[in-house]
Amino acid sequence: MMKELGREGHSSDDEEDDRRNLINQNDTVKPSFQIDDNGFGASPRRRFKLDLCKFMKKRYLFLLILIPLLVLLYFSLDFHGNSSNWGVSLTQSSSDQMREAELRALYLLKKQQLGLVSLLNHTFSSNVTLNNSRSNDGDDNSTFGYLNLSGMPVEKAGFEDLKDRIFDGLMLNKEIQKVLLSTHKNGNVSELGVENDDLMGGGFSMCEKVDQKLAERRTIEWNPRSDKYLFAICVSGQMSNHLICLEKHMFFAAVLGRVLVIPSHKVDYEFNKVLDVEHINTCLGKNVVVTFDEFAEARKKEMSIDKFICYFKDCYIDDDHVKKLKSLALSLPKLESPWGEDVKKPKKRTIEDVKGAFSSDDVVIAIGDVFFADVEKEWVMQPGGPIAHKCRTLVEPSRLIMLTAQRFVQTFLGKDYVALHFRRHGWLKFCNAKTPSCYYSVPQAASCITRVVARANTPVIYLSTDAADSETGLLQSLVVVDGKTVPLVQRPARNSAEKWDALLYRHGLDGDTQVDAMLDKTICAMSSVFIGSSGSTFTEDIIRLRRGWASASVCDEYICQGEQPNFIAKDE
Repeated sequence: MMKELGREGHSSDDEEDDRRNLINQNDTVKPSFQIDDNGFGASPRRRFKLDLCKFMKKRYLFLLILIPLLVLLYFSLDFHGNSSNWGVSLTQSSSDQMREAELRALYLLKKQQLGLVSLLNHTFSSNVTLNNSRSNDGDDNSTFGYLNLSGMPVEKAGFEDLKDRIFDGLMLNKEIQKVLLSTHKNGNVSELGVENDDLMGGGFSMCEKVDQKLAERRTIEWNPRSDKYLFAICVSGQMSNHLICLEKHMFFAAVLGRVLVIPSHKVDYEFNKVLDVEHINTCLGKNVVVTFDEFAEARKKEMSIDKFICYFKDCYIDDDHVKKLKSLALSLPKLESPWGEDVKKPKKRTIEDVKGAFSSDDVVIAIGDVFFADVEKEWVMQPGGPIAHKCRTLVEPSRLIMLTAQRFVQTFLGKDYVALHFRRHGWLKFCNAKTPSCYYSVPQAASCITRVVARANTPVIYLSTDAADSETGLLQSLVVVDGKTVPLVQRPARNSAEKWDALLYRHGLDGDTQVDAMLDKTICAMSSVFIGSSGSTFTEDIIRLRRGWASASVCDEYICQGEQPNFIAKDE
């Protein structure tokens, strides 16, 4: 009975289960392996696998869409290039895109600018070699010039044209940078890795200094016998001519192994006022030059020139100079000459020629004025000069003049300035006698000067000139860069309130015309860029100092170098 009840009870439960699982016959029977959209009817494990599958499909789809977008964004923002615009948002307005394009253009202009400067410096270095090689040729009819381009050969003319074109390209580049940068005045352009001043020309110099390769210069040792003298005589031209003549006498003294006697102020300029004579001996570590007073002290009983061997016919001295020499209690011998050298057409001479013509056992000899002498020209005029020494240059302004020039620069100019030697007095007739002429109208000169000042990017111009106020006033009004007049600074008259010239005043040298001239030269020689007057020995002496002091710039040139005057007056 109990078994039946148990069986019946169990049967009743099964029947209830079967009843629950019964389906309507009209319903469609789903296969056991099919799963509803909702996942019902599947086991929990099967439902989990299906959910994971759906998630993976969606993730792959998302990645397939995202990867191309990232690639497109990567290349459009140029993260792989040189720009550093990492902070650019994914969505940009047209103004933002324009800003980016301008900054990118500035970056490319900067690269072009640096490339042009590198090309300019390389070109100038090549031209230094060209100038040295051309100095051996007879085509160069410059007698004393370091940069004189009269009778400019084709190679030099081509270089000048190339240099001007490179400069023009740089200036155009700079103007474009200004225009692009003008829209970013209130912004930050350091995104390019350069500051505002860098884009405007700071950070590099368009007018770099020229490497004169002083260590490679050709030199001669000056080892004089203490009892043999060469008596310097210089008569042609003004102070600058006499300084060049004195330098050439030093070379002759070195070749002949003699001590050089500096002329007395009674027959020549007072060199002790403007030159540091003792500086020459210090640079060579021996006594190679003596003043006339020192010579007179050593030769008390025998004040004479024992032999007068004229380099040029009649030694290029007149009766007046002979009288001055005799007034020094000097006895003069008869003039003689080893050759009939013409001062207007000097021949090229070598060291061997000099030794053969002027070697002598006499104690004191003189060879006359040698300003126009053409002896080993490329050697004599090389930077630093032809004589071996341990200084920058042998012939330098006196210490008082050097210090006064430095004080003037510190007071009025600062370290960056263009110096201009604007020769005018007597220059119209002198230049028009040359082909081509070197005399330019004030407006044409102002245009040329403005181009150089724009390249140099300096705030002021130091003006050394003998021009009338009417000319300098017009020149001042015409030298305009970027819409601003560039001041022309000249040395002011003595003023007790100003202390820059106190040293000259205390030593009684203020107002001395030769001291003033040497002071002008020194200030010009210290400038960032120098513009000179072609054919002027004043300019040539400044260039000599600049080359020796390593202050010469690739932008140095003569006024309107390579150009001809746009108007030339007829002869009388």
